[in-house]
Amino acid sequence: MTPPAVTPPAVTPPAVIRDYEGLRAALVARQSRLSRRLQQVARFFLNHPEEVAINTLVRLATLAHVPPPTITRFAKEMGFAGFAELQTVFRERLLGPRLPYAARVAGQGQGQGQGQGQGQGQMPGEVQDADLSDPGRVFQGFVQAAINSLLRLETSVQPADLAAFIDALAATEVVHVAAARGAFGIGAYAVYGLSSIGKRAHLIDNLGAMRVAQVGAVGPRDAVLVITFDDYTPETVEVAQIARERGVRVLAITDNALSPVVPLADRVLFVTEARLGHFRSQVPAMVVCQSVIVSLGWRMAQMNEMK
Repeated sequence: MTPPAVTPPAVTPPAVIRDYEGLRAALVARQSRLSRRLQQVARFFLNHPEEVAINTLVRLATLAHVPPPTITRFAKEMGFAGFAELQTVFRERLLGPRLPYAARVAGQGQGQGQGQGQGQGQMPGEVQDADLSDPGRVFQGFVQAAINSLLRLETSVQPADLAAFIDALAATEVVHVAAARGAFGIGAYAVYGLSSIGKRAHLIDNLGAMRVAQVGAVGPRDAVLVITFDDYTPETVEVAQIARERGVRVLAITDNALSPVVPLADRVLFVTEARLGHFRSQVPAMVVCQSVIVSLGWRMAQMNEMK
């Protein structure tokens, strides 16, 4: 007797991505299923959406340090027919208040020309190895990178996110800051700045590999502020994980929604920093930290007057 045919379970097709926010949400949901190469493309695209909107596939592959077919494969993995359809999402993102950034970047690129060392495979302000012998050109590269990052930051950080972040800091007893390697300078300044406005702050510096014990000293009304960017310092990520497991409030300053500290944090501020070889411009993150500290200082002064 022939056994009855078994109907395979219905496969739910992935949701159609219609805009940039939908793409970002899809990347967060599918991050663990993407290969290492595709995750590299995803991080680059989220960190440099304006460049994705205005550059060719070949140039983006050069900037992202992947072969061009990888970008095509990434587009198809996300449900697009090809790169052109995926790029449309990034171009539509530039409409409205974000258009001035694209115009300014394009204007800077035209103004630099060959005299500024702007090659076909460079992002605005990037320093080529051949330029390293010229201190003036290195200086120009860092200045241009900082300018481009600040222009992007101006349109990407939302006032509501800043206000919520400051609310969370204001509600804490003590802020414990975790930042290492390239982000260490930002973290050290954050501790100094918070202390200068009267907010108790400590640096989780992992001295003597004591980060677990340092997180253990965090009180129930405290918060852990983690600052990390691609390539996400493992020790900083671990601090966020331990704090989350202990039920401690976690606040994060990082570069994009695929950062490993994002799902661990109660509040996040995204800062895309320009990379110059192995170095990053710390200017955008410093601007964010300073604006948060100044606003928090004003909030604390208002709260003290009401007592």
